[in-house]
Amino acid sequence: MSIYDTLNKEQREAVAATQGPLLLLAGAGSGKTRVLTHRVAYLIQEMGVPPWNILAITFTNKAAGEMRERVDSLVGAGSSQVWVATFHSTCLRILRRYIDRLGFDNHFTIYDTDDQKSLVRDICRRLQIDTKQMREKEFMGAISSAKDQLISPTEYQLKAMGDFRLGKIASVYLAYQEELKKNNGLDFDDLLMKTVELFKACPEVLEQYQDRFRYIMVDEYQDTNTAQFELIRLLAGERRNLCVVGDDDQSIYRFRGANIRNILDFEKIYPDARVIRLEQNYRSTGHILEAANAVIRNNAGRKEKTLWTSREKGSRVRFRQFENGYEEAEFIAEDIARLVKRGQTAYGECAVLYRTNAQSRLLEESMVTMGLPYRVVGGVNFYARKEIKDILAYLKTVDNGRDDVAVKRILNVPRRGIGDTSLDRLQSFAQARNISFFEALEEADRVPGLGRAGTKIAAFVEQIRVMRTKARIYGIKELIRDVIESIGYAEYLRDQDGDEEETQDRLNNLEELMGKAAVYSQTHEDPTLSEFLEEVALVADIDSLEGESERVLLMTLHSAKGLEFSQVYLAGMEDGLFPGYLSLPSGDSQDMEEERRLAYVGITRAKDQLTLTCARTRMMRGETQRNAVSRFVREIPGELLDSSLPGSYWEPEKEMEREAGEREPVPAYDFRPRAFLRSRATAQENKPFIAQGIGSLNRIAGISKGVGEIRLEALDYGEGDRVNHTKYGEGTVLKIDREPRDYKVTVLFDRAGQKIMYASFAKLKRVP
Repeated sequence: MSIYDTLNKEQREAVAATQGPLLLLAGAGSGKTRVLTHRVAYLIQEMGVPPWNILAITFTNKAAGEMRERVDSLVGAGSSQVWVATFHSTCLRILRRYIDRLGFDNHFTIYDTDDQKSLVRDICRRLQIDTKQMREKEFMGAISSAKDQLISPTEYQLKAMGDFRLGKIASVYLAYQEELKKNNGLDFDDLLMKTVELFKACPEVLEQYQDRFRYIMVDEYQDTNTAQFELIRLLAGERRNLCVVGDDDQSIYRFRGANIRNILDFEKIYPDARVIRLEQNYRSTGHILEAANAVIRNNAGRKEKTLWTSREKGSRVRFRQFENGYEEAEFIAEDIARLVKRGQTAYGECAVLYRTNAQSRLLEESMVTMGLPYRVVGGVNFYARKEIKDILAYLKTVDNGRDDVAVKRILNVPRRGIGDTSLDRLQSFAQARNISFFEALEEADRVPGLGRAGTKIAAFVEQIRVMRTKARIYGIKELIRDVIESIGYAEYLRDQDGDEEETQDRLNNLEELMGKAAVYSQTHEDPTLSEFLEEVALVADIDSLEGESERVLLMTLHSAKGLEFSQVYLAGMEDGLFPGYLSLPSGDSQDMEEERRLAYVGITRAKDQLTLTCARTRMMRGETQRNAVSRFVREIPGELLDSSLPGSYWEPEKEMEREAGEREPVPAYDFRPRAFLRSRATAQENKPFIAQGIGSLNRIAGISKGVGEIRLEALDYGEGDRVNHTKYGEGTVLKIDREPRDYKVTVLFDRAGQKIMYASFAKLKRVP
């Protein structure tokens, strides 16, 4: 039997369509990776295409690794010559070879987010920009967005004419690029932008790669930005053997620069493009897919497609509404525990998805209370932890002393007593001579006014030189261990933390880094420190997810893309939370459509059972908010839900009865949680007000204490009046309840929906 006989009709059609532009609209769970890998095999085995003429490109190292494994399995001998890589690693390989044509040294450094922030902070200080008014992240975001759109500093300056804020950004952008060039460094966005610049400036280099990559396939095309689109367009050239695979319904990264128009307008760029829809889903049950289709069809900016499956209908989508977020979290934890105890699922097959990171706290508390093993995905990235950053900065300095940010980070790690004044003098010396900061350290004896700091600097420089000598002899793991020991880093951590347990956790992380280095050395031929640092820099957050971990996974909806689970819980399905209040009808329709695509992604992660939960009231940022059931739940036809809207409260006894055989919708009950949880919930809900201090509250609200009496000052607005809130904007007062120490005000805001807040904190102003 042929390997292609296992494909369905549309998949076989896509595999055999090898010439010219091809758009594969691959719905969730439709086997797109299977199609791509079989297409590679078809090109080699049936069309006789040399494997080195094929480029398969995707976004994450994890996806590239999975594709590589499948290609190797299908093709066998010669498969290693197929170029399977991420966008960034592809550009990195090209630039390592040819960036000298743009005036850089080929041995450049890659700046991560922390490095960028340090550099932007230094530039703002030099340009006398107050970072309390314009944060470093604002500059970094604007610069990244400009690079995504291939806008140079000069073009940005022209765009900024007459605009004070854009003018500040333009000046920082220009200085930032100049510093990167001086330090022989690139940030992640530069990897793409500089490759496009290289191709346009050096046609002979572009022709070389066009001849090399005669067949190009791009996965997750809906997530590409302008720079990625231009890179692919240039590589495809006149041959135009370009196959892009994606799903516009899963485009959820606009905030990162993804441009959904790339996939929606593909046929405008390539009018002769062939379009094939992959609509058969191999993941989810029928009811789950019908719910997903019902939600996503409310988006206007999409290409029509309808997912279907040959699987059974399965159980209906469960919907549960609770009085507050604590009860919601308790239900989810107890439900998972019950399913696992009955042998209906495993912890690793359960995922709880939510819109914002802040929602994880209550879920974590409930998991701990129930004694369930869990893991929060998308916390602090391993490589962003302080101890890892410190040692990597040492390695960068050993490998390439031209990285000013890395050198400055470690100059006083551990403490060497080199003060800010000395650093400023060294920086001025480096700028005056247009040399790197490390080169200035090497010439510290020529810098006036350093005094005793000069001796300490000389000792640091000598230490780095010794490490460089050892780097030629030691393996990467041994070098890391030597760096840690030679600088006395364990003692430094103990002094910093003051907590032996925390210090040990940090040292365990460094052991993990050494383990990473050992694996890298074992799996790479002739491993080098430079290449190791490159690989570390290219690792994405989700790549660290362990596929076989037997833990319940808690993660944001963005982190869940590309994953699948038997049991999925979508928590916080409330208007104002998901979708967020900024995307509600009076907001940006593009935002609302992206929120709906995010809901579609969440729904289609479920294979066997989908549970949607929400709360009537939720404590957010110190305010009790009362939100309606999410419109995304209300867009699902009632016959697909096992509970009616909006009142479908959970009661454990009724849940047990229903599972034992009753199929009727769960009626509306007042849910009564365990006493200890109610006490905890009450304490937590009161915490924001307790934290403010009763004395402060009294002063703000105008409360005066008398004998057995508390007097509240009158409000200057009443029910029915229009008021303004500093954050939520204008709204109408629906209700005012007088309480012993404050007024509780219910307001229907035009954009943010209904909120319940205390007058002393809300500081509402009556709109004339």
